[in-house]
Amino acid sequence: MTATTGRAGRREWIGLAVLLLPTLVLSMDMGVLFFAVPFISTTLAPSGTQQLWIMDMYSFLLAGLLITMGALGDRIGRRRLLMIGAAGFIGASLLAAWSHDADQLIAARALLGTAGATVMPSTLALIRTMFHDPKQRQIALGAWGGILTAGATLGPVAGGLLLDHYWWGAAFLPAVPVMALVLLTAPVLLPEYRSPALPRPSAGGTSIGRFDLLGAVLSLAAILPLVYGVKTVAVEGWSPLPAAAVPAGLLLAAAFVWRQRTAAHPLIDLSLFRIRTFSGAISVNTIAMFAMMGFALFTSQYLQLVKGMSPLTASLWSLVPSVGVGAAVGIGSALAGKVRPAVLMGGGFLIGATGFALMTQVGAHSPLALVLTAAGVLAAGTVGTMTMTAEMVVSAAPVEQAGAASATSETAVELGSSLGIALLGAAGAAVYHHRLDGALPAGVDGEAARTAQDTLGGAVTVAAHLPGRLGADLLETTRTAFTDGLHVAAGVGGVLALGAALLAYRLLRHLPAAAPAAEPEAVTV
Repeated sequence: MTATTGRAGRREWIGLAVLLLPTLVLSMDMGVLFFAVPFISTTLAPSGTQQLWIMDMYSFLLAGLLITMGALGDRIGRRRLLMIGAAGFIGASLLAAWSHDADQLIAARALLGTAGATVMPSTLALIRTMFHDPKQRQIALGAWGGILTAGATLGPVAGGLLLDHYWWGAAFLPAVPVMALVLLTAPVLLPEYRSPALPRPSAGGTSIGRFDLLGAVLSLAAILPLVYGVKTVAVEGWSPLPAAAVPAGLLLAAAFVWRQRTAAHPLIDLSLFRIRTFSGAISVNTIAMFAMMGFALFTSQYLQLVKGMSPLTASLWSLVPSVGVGAAVGIGSALAGKVRPAVLMGGGFLIGATGFALMTQVGAHSPLALVLTAAGVLAAGTVGTMTMTAEMVVSAAPVEQAGAASATSETAVELGSSLGIALLGAAGAAVYHHRLDGALPAGVDGEAARTAQDTLGGAVTVAAHLPGRLGADLLETTRTAFTDGLHVAAGVGGVLALGAALLAYRLLRHLPAAAPAAEPEAVTV
């Protein structure tokens, strides 16, 4: 970095490339797994609830630990935490690839989420540390956001290629060499940074303070029972334990907020949420991720299990909507200097709502063009808005709290994503079960009926072993039930997109076009 200007030099830009590597891996991880679900269903035979946990456990541990890890990185060093996470991700990926049953895969996904939670806040916080010039930081954050989008696009393609040639566990292996490269290059190219002083609200002074272990436990404990309860009740019906888990999770969430308000050294300074730019960007991002990621699993399963595509073919067709995403991001960037962010983001969410409305018209025999058009409009609207918020969040926080602030943002995004998959997935699964109750073709009974009614992947497997006409009838019935669930998820997603449009306009309307980044000194702590 140039001492006289504070501008980043060659080393910082090369270091940015290192930070983009784990970002790419983490953004690809979920997309890779989407297309592996049918193979996992066949090989490991998970129940409907286990299948949702396989998808969600990664995101829930990631969301539950991001604030903890962001605050920990501010204390022990952000580069050190990044390297710990990279090493952990390698080990967890190998364990996931060679899992022998559904429970082992769920445990491996939990370890992947724990490792990922150390990586994500470290990348954003180090960018905040390395790039002090506002224009350079905006470019760096734009590259970070672009890699997130590219990873989400490339993930399904990489998964399709691997699954066409290898077993489902191969989907977890691309992360291994990438994270190994991070371990080799980070000590040379990335600076170490730990916060010299964190706010101490109760004392009025500054001190890095002790790590808030109780707050860390509460941040995780609040999420898991809440999601477990909602998901289990939706898929399997009411029972005492899952029903009790929901209020227990809400109480623990309230306890976490109380702890952060009263602790001498909280994990996150809640006063950040008094900044409208910070709270507004986080709010709309959370809603967008809930709607978009909650629906993404339906789209990938539709292509494979309803349209009968191979993983590679489905993944290649899934690239088509990314054309709309690229156009939306380009148009948004071009208009950023002329149109206020609230108007741009509100308009983007209205476009996303249109995509969800189109999805409600998709049936088991709809033309592929309708599905891809709806997915493209949906993604263009939601992703296009989300790329505008990273600079708002990171620049709103003081530099010594960049790790905790970026972790809070990532927590909201991951929590929205994982809750979307869990709750929209559970809603779709509940509709699927309800539609099939007593509706399976005569001759499909016993274990075959239970498997078919559990998941569409199970129904496809059962149909492959039935006589021609009976198998075809089962596929028709279950695919129709699946699209009914898809319609419910699309309807919820559309309502959320409309709500996000209103929220974005209300909370961000004070920002002018091409608003300068908020300086840390403006933050009250």
